[in-house]
Amino acid sequence: MSKLATEYERDFNTWIQQHITLLKQGRLTEIDVEHLILELEEMGKSHLRELESRFIILIAHLLKWQFQLQQLTDRWQEFEGKSWRQTLLEQRLQIRKQLKNTPSLKSHLLDIVRAAYPYSVELATDETGLPEATFPNECPYTLEQLLDKTFYPD
Repeated sequence: MSKLATEYERDFNTWIQQHITLLKQGRLTEIDVEHLILELEEMGKSHLRELESRFIILIAHLLKWQFQLQQLTDRWQEFEGKSWRQTLLEQRLQIRKQLKNTPSLKSHLLDIVRAAYPYSVELATDETGLPEATFPNECPYTLEQLLDKTFYPD
């Protein structure tokens, strides 16, 4: 195992700094290529995971809005769902920001929403106490609705 490969296992941050130096100096033959490829692949996956996480929260709050807001409003007249609205705005903003910074993620949005939806239902079920059967089997919102900061389901 090379010195850099050992450093990767021992101290990841030092390994990164060493590779930055090697790249800046053009010393490409010294690079720990195997671990560098792994890290670059992981970076790409982390962007997808972050986007999926944002959609899980966004969709869960839209489900809560659609399936529980009226019930809570009937119980507590002053309940307006302000914190839910803030969460929806925040998640949509962060999604737009991420898509602006990494436009290639747009081609993965449908798959991300499909993957996120079961977790959104689980989160909405846990937070509302409503049975899972309350919620549709598939995401009832289009991508356009999910990203539209003025969209709130009835």
